[in-house]
Amino acid sequence: MRCPTCLIHIDGGYHEISEHIFSMQEKTDADHITWINRYVSRNRTTEDEFEKLVKQVFETDDLKTWIIRKFIGKFFSKNPHYFLLKMQRPDRWTLLGYAYEHHHFLKQWVKSCSMIIANTDFEEIHHYEIDNIISEWHGEEGRFPAHHELLLKMGKSYGATLEDIYNTEPLEPTIHAVKTWDYICRNFSFVEGMAAMHSLELIANRKMKDYGASVGYFDPVILKDGSVTKETVDFLREGYEADVSHSEAALDLIEKYAARLNLVQEVQAVFFRSIEEFDNYLNARIERGVMIENEQH
Repeated sequence: MRCPTCLIHIDGGYHEISEHIFSMQEKTDADHITWINRYVSRNRTTEDEFEKLVKQVFETDDLKTWIIRKFIGKFFSKNPHYFLLKMQRPDRWTLLGYAYEHHHFLKQWVKSCSMIIANTDFEEIHHYEIDNIISEWHGEEGRFPAHHELLLKMGKSYGATLEDIYNTEPLEPTIHAVKTWDYICRNFSFVEGMAAMHSLELIANRKMKDYGASVGYFDPVILKDGSVTKETVDFLREGYEADVSHSEAALDLIEKYAARLNLVQEVQAVFFRSIEEFDNYLNARIERGVMIENEQH
């Protein structure tokens, strides 16, 4: 089993994993306490009761649905992530912050996909990840541009230069998140790497409201009302149309191989850590936008 906070591997079952997390709570470790408060309970419990609660967090016979529900709870609840609220009617600064920080995310994305390929001999996974690399980073001349290319064009449409985007150091939350994803994909199983990266594609899945999300990634009306640049429409539409198939196909593969390799809890643990990093990374997009706006005044 794996700790959902520090990611260490722990021999045993729910007794051992809950004992570890409980002991870190007793040591007032901030990260473990935050996870407990968010996903287990805000109330103090006995060790025996704590073990039962931890087991309830992870227990599922439908990993795909479990991931979707946890993701919605994290980002699409009645109080959605602030970046999602800003994206309903995004302004220039939000979209510039998006372009600057997401460039660094996508650089890691293609590396993560490559490491997932290197960590398995399953050709089904190879094909899936190669398709991801092509669509996100390379594109296909004469057929479709890469998602990264569309991102850069969006940034340029609001006055950014390629030199600025490439040469600006990412903010600390982005750096930390990228390092975490790199570590997971280098050192853990391919299916844990897939869980860390591809579960994040749910953010742009237009079916999230069907699954119970309070809002979508953005209000689709902005694709038609002229409130954002054509380049922004092209960028958002590509993700809006692609990530249903991307994210849900990935979840099917994750569920399949996690069960086959007896790594369901490990996948869940990595997922928890990944969405915490993603939360901070989305905030970095906002922070970058504010920084760019302040430079203009």
